Amino acid sequence: MGSFSIWHWLIVLAVVTMIFGTKRLRNIGGDVGGAVKNFKQAMNEQPASIEDQSRNV
Repeated sequence: MGSFSIWHWLIVLAVVTMIFGTKRLRNIGGDVGGAVKNFKQAMNEQPASIEDQSRNV
């Protein structure tokens, strides 16, 4: 019962592709990738600003 086989995942992928289409899935992938990139940049900038604030106190 618990885990799905590769055939289950292939069927789910086929259904999702038929519902949304490849173009929309590509756009969603690009949006998610951009969001992750922006999040990583924000996380790298945050410690520097915290260090600057602690030095000024």
